[in-house]
Order: sequence, then C-alpha cells, then structure tokens
Amino acid sequence: MADESGMMERNAHRLNERGPLLAEHLEMCSGGLTSDGCRSWVETTAAHCFLGHDRVSWEEVFSAHAQASRVRIRQHAVVLCLQDTTELDYNSQSMSGRGPLPYEAQRGFYLHPSYVVSTEREPLGIIYAATWARAFKKGDAPRDGILEGVRWMESYERIAGQARALPGTRHVCVGDRKSDVLTLLLKARQLDHPADYLVRCQHSRVLPEGEKWWGGVASLPPLGRVRIEAPAGHGPKARVMELEIRVERARLPDRQGGTLDVTLLLAHELKAPGGCKPVCWRILTNRTVSGLAEAAELLGWYSSRREIELFFAVLKEGCRIERLALSDARYLQSSPALYVVIAWRINRLMRLGRTLPDLTAELVFDVDEWRAAYVLNKKPIPKVVPPLNEVLRLIARRGGFVARRNEGEPGPRTIWQGLKQLARCVDRMRVAGQLEVERLAASLTPTEAQTRIV
Repeated sequence: MADESGMMERNAHRLNERGPLLAEHLEMCSGGLTSDGCRSWVETTAAHCFLGHDRVSWEEVFSAHAQASRVRIRQHAVVLCLQDTTELDYNSQSMSGRGPLPYEAQRGFYLHPSYVVSTEREPLGIIYAATWARAFKKGDAPRDGILEGVRWMESYERIAGQARALPGTRHVCVGDRKSDVLTLLLKARQLDHPADYLVRCQHSRVLPEGEKWWGGVASLPPLGRVRIEAPAGHGPKARVMELEIRVERARLPDRQGGTLDVTLLLAHELKAPGGCKPVCWRILTNRTVSGLAEAAELLGWYSSRREIELFFAVLKEGCRIERLALSDARYLQSSPALYVVIAWRINRLMRLGRTLPDLTAELVFDVDEWRAAYVLNKKPIPKVVPPLNEVLRLIARRGGFVARRNEGEPGPRTIWQGLKQLARCVDRMRVAGQLEVERLAASLTPTEAQTRIV
C-alpha cells in the first residue's frame, strides 16, 4: 500500500508539472496537438497522455485559473460575466463521441463559457465553461440529452455563487437572444438575484392582460437618447450609434401560477449609416431603471458582449482548437480548459497594451522574449526594459500589423501570429546561446574555466 501511495503521489506530481508546461508551449505555438503545435512525436505523445489521463479532468485543469480570476475580479466594483455558446466543428475527424451541430450531418461539440471582463472591457478570466455533445434526433420526437438552455442556467448559478463569495463586486450576467429562457430568469429569482442579468429578448411575451409586451413598449414616449459605440465586427466597421431609449417595468406570467417582475429596455438606432441595418435591442433585466443615465449604463454594459465573440475568434482562429487531432472525446474534457485560458491570455495581452501602454514589458515577457521582438524586426535591442505597448507592436508587425500612423493598435489575430514567430526566435536564440557556452567551455583549460567562473 505504501508503494502504491507513493506511486500515486509521483504521478500527481508529474501531472502538475506537465500541465503548465503544456499550456505554455501550446500558447506560444498555437498549433494544436499536431506537428505544428508539438515539435516532436515525444511531445505529441506526452500531450495526449496528459489530456487523456484519468486524473486530468476539466475542473482540475481549470481550478487554478478560476482562483486567479477571482483575485482579479475582487479588485473591481462591477464585472460583466459574458455568456455564449459556440460550436466546435470536428466533422472532418473520426473522433468518437461527437454529436450533431446545427445541421444533423455536421459532427462536433458545443462549448459554453462565462467570460468575465471589467466595465472597461479588460479580460479578467473565465469562471465557468462546459463542453458537451448533443444527442441525435430520433424521428420527430424531442431531442434527448443536455440542451443549451441548461448551460445558461448552470452558468448563472456559478456566477451567482461567486457573487455571494465576493459581495464587494457587483456581477452582471450578459447574454444574447439564446439566453432568453424562462428557467434562467426563474433561477435568478429563486436565488434572490445575487447577480444581475441583461438578457436580449428573443420572444415577444404576453402580458397578463393578453397584450404583446413589445408593441406596448414601442408606443411609449422615449426616455431620451444616448450615444454608444458599436464595435467592429467581421463585416461592419466600428461606429457611434445614437439610440432612442424606452423603458417599462412589468409583471410577466411565470408559468407557475404567479408573475415575474422584469424591466424591458428598448433601444432603437436613429440615422443608421447607409448599408447598415438599424440596431434594435430589446433587453430584459431584473434591475429597476430609474432614469436615462442608468439605462445608458446598462446598454453600455450589454454592448460589451462583443468581447466574447472576439474571444471565440481567438480560440478558433488563433489557438485552432478545431484542428485538435484527438481520437477520443474524453480529451475534450481537459484540452479546452487549456485552450480557453490561452485565448483569454492573448486577449488580456492586447487590452493591457492599449490601456496601460507604458507598463514595463518585463511584467508580461521575460528578457529573452522582449529582446527577440527587436531581433525579429532587425532593430537594436534597448539597454533598458521597454514599455509593453512598444514590444507588442513589434510582435504584431511579425503577424501582419502594418503600424502606420493612423492604423490604431494591433488586434489579437496579429498578436498571436507574431507570438508564434517570437516563440521560434526565442528557441533559436536559446539554442545558439547554449551552443556558444558549450563551444567556449570546450576551448578552455580547467584553470581558465575556473578563472572565468570566478
């Protein structure tokens, strides 16, 4: 028994050491568990053994990041917990355990994280994430298994639990149309709203009097107008929207014989640019909106939902999570936990470079890394540690960032492309340095070597 216990402890120690090393390597390479992501068959085998180990679960891999996230969240008065679901398409692979995606012929998994940002959109961490495969349909019968609506409610429960643990920080759960499920609203009421919610409406609910709520709110006099920046998407450019606001508090049937008190914020864009569809947001919240300033604040928080879409873009296009060469679905219980943290770190790096440009680079990069950024761009290495923004712009230039005067700051895609080149450059510099040390040592006599060491 003693030998068995000692072996278990040694295995746990090896797993604890391998996890951070694997995450660091995948972050810099962003190539997945392929020949591009793992530089040799030994590394690939080690990665697969780690991710497929019986003692490596999602919670164990994720717990350290969640704890560190709570430390960052505690430092803010308000945090926005952005929820959403994305598809992980593994249709071209033979991985077992896959389920149907929106099209029954597609195969893959779903990922649902709670991505926390500050009101200034600084990425603070991920406090919940789940992956699952949908069940296949059986004729015309309803689909069995876990549905997406369950994940929205589970995520809110996790957010509510953290809100109670951090009473000095107001938590706001933010979701798009898919989050408009009655079970989430009822769960928030059951828990006495430890976390607020901002849910974009998908359904035009009926009031107890039998009238459609949307139509009644649209006929109300406007509360006023506000200006909110609409971030750029894959197609439209960033623009400032002028929104006309209407607000109404109402009691809706809760399908349990009672009513549910909610507020509807209706925001309609005025004078949308040509070729752009006017924005129309209908947002449910548990909060009572007392005036235009509070309505504008809530709408500004909702507009931050774009950040989780950016996070998904980095996860798929940067970390290339959909290219994982995994043979068994059990790997999906641990590998996304590593990749979602990597994607968060890349986004955070981008935000720090924009909001704290004069932050010293050594707080994020080690000395070999920031020096390699200058080597890659054929620039002289400074004698003092440079600011973070300067190093980030150099890294992003290797990823396609043009760095013109009016170009703005680099985005996450150019940063992670540059990070891949940076990783290879650092490896070569370290190998070259080690070879030079070995060459010098071989050329010295023992007496000379002792003199050099002293």
